[in-house]
Amino acid sequence: MTALTLSTAAAPGLRADAIVIGVAKGAQGPVVAPGAEAVDKAYDGRLAGLLETLGASGAEGELTKLPAPAGFKAPLVVAVGLGAEPGAGEDEDEDAAPGYEPEALRRAAGVAARALAGSRKAAFALPVDGPGAIGAIGEGVLLGAYSFDVYKGGAQDARAKNGKAPLAEAALLGGKPRDAAHKGAVARAVAVCEELNRARDLVNMPPNDLTPAAFADLTRTAAEEHGLTVQVLDEKALIKGGYGGILGVGGGSAAAPRLVKLSYRHPEAKKHLAFVGKGITYDSGGISLKPAGHNETMKCDMSGAAAVFAAVVAAARLGLEVDVTGWLALAENMPSGSAVRPGDVLRMYSGKTVEVLNTDAEGRLVLADALWAASQENPDAIVDVATLTGAMVLALGSRTFGVMTNDDAFRTAVHEAAEEVGEPAWPMPLPEHLRKGMESPVADIANMGERWGGGLVAGLFLREFVGEGITWAHLDIAGPAFNEGGPFGYTPKGGTGSAVRTLVRLAELTAEGDLG
Repeated sequence: MTALTLSTAAAPGLRADAIVIGVAKGAQGPVVAPGAEAVDKAYDGRLAGLLETLGASGAEGELTKLPAPAGFKAPLVVAVGLGAEPGAGEDEDEDAAPGYEPEALRRAAGVAARALAGSRKAAFALPVDGPGAIGAIGEGVLLGAYSFDVYKGGAQDARAKNGKAPLAEAALLGGKPRDAAHKGAVARAVAVCEELNRARDLVNMPPNDLTPAAFADLTRTAAEEHGLTVQVLDEKALIKGGYGGILGVGGGSAAAPRLVKLSYRHPEAKKHLAFVGKGITYDSGGISLKPAGHNETMKCDMSGAAAVFAAVVAAARLGLEVDVTGWLALAENMPSGSAVRPGDVLRMYSGKTVEVLNTDAEGRLVLADALWAASQENPDAIVDVATLTGAMVLALGSRTFGVMTNDDAFRTAVHEAAEEVGEPAWPMPLPEHLRKGMESPVADIANMGERWGGGLVAGLFLREFVGEGITWAHLDIAGPAFNEGGPFGYTPKGGTGSAVRTLVRLAELTAEGDLG
């Protein structure tokens, strides 16, 4: 991964392949952002006009390259758009101090880092007003430079020849190498982004390699490296324990299911969070088979489990004063003679029975068992993460995840945490009238209900398997978990690592005593 360094050096004398500066969209045209004063001075104060001549406006995601001024040791200046200049909008608070939002810095740094693939070193002279900006720029660089080339023949040699290796080093100008807060911001960015990129790797991995057993083995390796405790329930243990949901979904595959419990404990912790992730390593739909055009990206149906895995490891690496337990419900949903059928009734780990009306509504079945298992430890809160419903994509689009909870204050807290770290989210209701549609004549509940509001129906189903009195939230990341379009900001094509940063932030807030 790209190395981050803090530097107080001036841009003109820094040896690098490129100097990255910010440009904002002002009322009268592009505006050179703070941090680039020395660069602008070297252009005799005419950099904004030069950029405008080259077609730059300062719009978010825009990138313009131009030769560095005479006397610079770097040959290239890269101007990246930050969006609207702070204070330039009509709705801006006149009393608020102008400054660039962390997410604007994060996205701009990501755009530049991706464009500089193949470079050995780049200096980022973006606006810095404190450790928050340092952390945001560092995150943008680390996430934007991500690439997944493991399965390309001779990937390392090919990248070296074609100049496509990720940016090797990023110097964050304006950062103070001896300042504890600045160093802490970089350390946090590295820990969180390395784990988020681990989640991306897992989502991008082909399902013939990432079976439930293989996924479980990876958690064992990480647990040993980071001092975590791991327990893996294999098929025999699941049968003995009565995990009917996980067994039912995984029964049609030659790759047996697993339930992984990954635990981080801090000796000073006063609170305990449980994160539960849906881990369908490939979802064919089962007997209710998905049609062509809907199954090509279904390796990503384990994105929730990847997010939970990454978040627990990140919490350990950050040494957060909170206990965090991750539950990964891993199975492959395949059609065969042993697969669960529409009309079957499963007895879940909780003892409730579920009539399966659609085998492609399998995520809620594995989550139900994991939620009940998590509830037995009576944590202060449970958050589950899942690529659960296409209905949520229809409702919120491909970049926003839905938040459903059994507690209004917790829904607000989760939503605010997501927005704080730059993950678009939206609070969704759990309308009680939709519960009636899941009534079954032969079981306690059916795994399907009314067609309209399908994402909300799924949330209501999951709520049935949360222990009484436990605060719970459900994040449906079906939209943002896998980017089928082109890269944008610091988000690559393919697996995105959606919800990792939200979970980590929730753990931080809990450790700080600011969440419940």
